[in-house]
Amino acid sequence: MGKEIKFSLIYRDMWQSKGKYVPRVDQLIKIAPSIIEMGCFERVETNGGGFEQINLLFGENPNKAVRAWTQPFNDAGIQTHMLERALNGIRMYPVPADIRELMFKVKKKQGTDISRSFCGLNDPRNLENSIKFAKKGGMISQASLSLTFSEVHNVEYYSELAEKLIELGADEICIKDMAGIGRPVSIGKIIKNIKTRHPKIIIQYHGHSGPGFSVASILEAARAGVDYVDVSMEPLSWGTGHADVITVQAMLKDAGFSVPDINMKAYMEARALTQEFIDDFLGYYINPKNHFMNSLLIGPGLPGGMMGSLMSDLENNLRSINKSLKKQGKPELNQDGLLIELFNEVSYIWPKLGYPPLVTPFSQYVKNVALFNVMQMSKGKERWTMIDDNTWGMLMGKSGKLPGPIAPELIELAKKQKREFYTGVPQDLYPDELHIYKKEMQEKGWDFGQDDEELLEFAMHPQQYKDYKSGKAKDAFEADILKKKSENTKVKQEPNKTDSSFIGTPKVLNIDVDGEKFVVKVDYSQKQKSVTEASPKTEKKISATAKKIIAPIEGKFFLTKDNTETPVKIGDYIEKGNIVCYIEAMKVSNAVTSDYSGKIIEMPINNGDTIDEDDVLIYLE
Repeated sequence: MGKEIKFSLIYRDMWQSKGKYVPRVDQLIKIAPSIIEMGCFERVETNGGGFEQINLLFGENPNKAVRAWTQPFNDAGIQTHMLERALNGIRMYPVPADIRELMFKVKKKQGTDISRSFCGLNDPRNLENSIKFAKKGGMISQASLSLTFSEVHNVEYYSELAEKLIELGADEICIKDMAGIGRPVSIGKIIKNIKTRHPKIIIQYHGHSGPGFSVASILEAARAGVDYVDVSMEPLSWGTGHADVITVQAMLKDAGFSVPDINMKAYMEARALTQEFIDDFLGYYINPKNHFMNSLLIGPGLPGGMMGSLMSDLENNLRSINKSLKKQGKPELNQDGLLIELFNEVSYIWPKLGYPPLVTPFSQYVKNVALFNVMQMSKGKERWTMIDDNTWGMLMGKSGKLPGPIAPELIELAKKQKREFYTGVPQDLYPDELHIYKKEMQEKGWDFGQDDEELLEFAMHPQQYKDYKSGKAKDAFEADILKKKSENTKVKQEPNKTDSSFIGTPKVLNIDVDGEKFVVKVDYSQKQKSVTEASPKTEKKISATAKKIIAPIEGKFFLTKDNTETPVKIGDYIEKGNIVCYIEAMKVSNAVTSDYSGKIIEMPINNGDTIDEDDVLIYLE
């Protein structure tokens, strides 16, 4: 019998590679027994990445969710693993070292065995703390090679990177082919080089199926000595997701490898439950095109994990671009047209941005800059006129060392904006902050939670945690679900049209969705009033000569990015070029700068409100 190959089910990534969300905790608990009964999984990916943020958006406690979801696998002797982003922890921007260290302690106590750590720039300096903190917290440290394909990303580059990570103490290596564009033969060579130098090191292969290479890559990885292969299952396999366990098992068995049997009755039960979750609500956030493989992805190299949410959000960007094109009398784009424009722009700007591996968060940065370029050029403006603060941090070296050189026009733009390059250790730029969050929680009377898990959640995701605690997140999510159902079905509203009190102040809506009746109460109490409060504010008489700071994109409005900043307020004098607020869109905080100098006389938008492109954010005189 040939070498044994073990399987890991990446149930979290299966969802996030297809759409925007993952199942609720009650749904995860429901499917766990079927996954265990399949009998073919040595490992299951349970959490990490955006998992906790999604719990918060649902209005769920993420810590209770992780404990409840990992417990069945712990009891069955199946190892659980999470995904974490090194310097960025489990969020999209850098995390202080003390918060990073606490994360590993908490996740181990919650039932997560293995930490799969990756740095989007493949900078060993960022992974060093992840390896150290994971092992100190009692976890297995699995360090990743973030795979991509370019003139600087070759077999030698990745073989040397693996050597450095093993020297730093990594217990295992993951070949993280997040876009599925790694070439199969090259993947085999990388694994063979690692195994030749370190025959006992565990290697796990993770590859998305989008461009079509994944099955060939898995076979080459197996022949080169890989130990574990990440797999998916219907109805979420293939497309922007991953290869199905049935196909992988049959292929490797035929090639002479020792692979586990699959309990097909349990497979079909898990398949049916997953479809049930899709039909419940998750399908509203899955673009049908994400079920298909697409060779066009080879060019831009965008990862499957990002394509899921991208296709869900692209409609909003399309409306914005078409609004600009329509104003100029130009032909409008459809979604396919926008996608091709975006892919072409990514291919054009990626080398100019220094070839950052296209994995979270840097894939989002590159995609966002490309999309902003497309949007700005549709308005008749030039490229690079809107680069978010996180992307500038990457370009300036604050996230790590870029693999390639930055284009001269970006260096010149950085000089004009008086930005300075940084060559030191990235973590040194982000001093410890845990004490700040401890103090705030104590002032609010919030409990730190079991094993300080609530403290971790607040420190890791401050704004989302506040929205969760206040109930705002759950209200917004439930409203969005209702909106999605209304948009996708025939909705019948039956208000009393003769009742004048209904005009502008509805109290109850009777809504019929696919035969299921909902009685929706619309509450205009203080707690729910954030959007409606903006209208009376704008009724204040504003001088016709007042200058306006306009929202460049739609998203969520925030006065500050984190606790270290002081928000602007009415009466403040600001200079042209000053950052006045942020719009959270496309997974990053986009700094909004003032085009004018002047005194703030009115702020019609409330902190945390959802805003549209071209909304007035601030009035100046």
